[in-house]
Amino acid sequence: MKTISSKQGPSKKIKKQIQSPFKYITYAILLVLGVGWMLPFYWMASSSVKNDQQVFVVPPVWIPNPPRWINFVEAWGAQNFNLFTFNTFFRYALPVTIGTVLSCALIAYGFARIDWPGRGVFFAICLSTMMVPFQVTMVPLFIIFKNLGWNNTFLPLVIPSFFGNPYFIFLLRQFFKGIPEELSDAARIDGANEFEILFRIIMPLARPALIVVGLLTFMGAWNDYLGPLIYLHKPDQYTLSLGIQFLRDTMSSKVTRMALAYPYLMAVSTIVTIPLVIIFLFAQRTFIEGISTTGIKG
Repeated sequence: MKTISSKQGPSKKIKKQIQSPFKYITYAILLVLGVGWMLPFYWMASSSVKNDQQVFVVPPVWIPNPPRWINFVEAWGAQNFNLFTFNTFFRYALPVTIGTVLSCALIAYGFARIDWPGRGVFFAICLSTMMVPFQVTMVPLFIIFKNLGWNNTFLPLVIPSFFGNPYFIFLLRQFFKGIPEELSDAARIDGANEFEILFRIIMPLARPALIVVGLLTFMGAWNDYLGPLIYLHKPDQYTLSLGIQFLRDTMSSKVTRMALAYPYLMAVSTIVTIPLVIIFLFAQRTFIEGISTTGIKG
């Protein structure tokens, strides 16, 4: 026994000596990648408090001196961004998030916990729709919604979310399949129907996965540009993404370019980005838990 332990001791030390340089190299690579990833965001934030002379000077000015904090107020007031924020949050992002979470949870529960003929075939068809890009269905959908009279409304952007999203259906199905069947069986013995089992047992246990679905959907709707560009043509219906483009077009269309055009765009973009960063910081633990625990069981 002593000879075995004596052989194992040096080998462990050698492994530690070999692993330690690779560990530092890994940290250094991650640090470089992290700095490279954060650099565009820092440039956006720093440019939002510059004037034009500091933005376009070469070599670039990384730290504004002096910072022009009034850019945020002036840029936000250059267009009706309060209305654009209301449209984005209450008329688009929030309804889409609610519809996606509810519809995907219902469909995923049917695929994961209820045995019915053809379940596997329909689930395969559902997954196959992920291979069809939005650009393929964009024109047919526009024609359908135009014939329904839904143009210049938020209905084409909100209503489809209540019919599920194949990726989120797959994600929730994998999470639901990891919940013990005994819990559902016990609830059925007590007289609960499938809707009660879903809303009272499955969904509370699947809170991390539901938060992941909600966050990804909300972020996608908050940043969406193509959807509102296709269906919303009135300025009082614009979302934040269209509002930023409208601000850019308004400034570039002037004969004499506004002195603070670029800093104004960066200031509004910074304000629009901040809510998503705050939401992720508060929900990152649950978000990472939901991502890491899905897809475990097939």
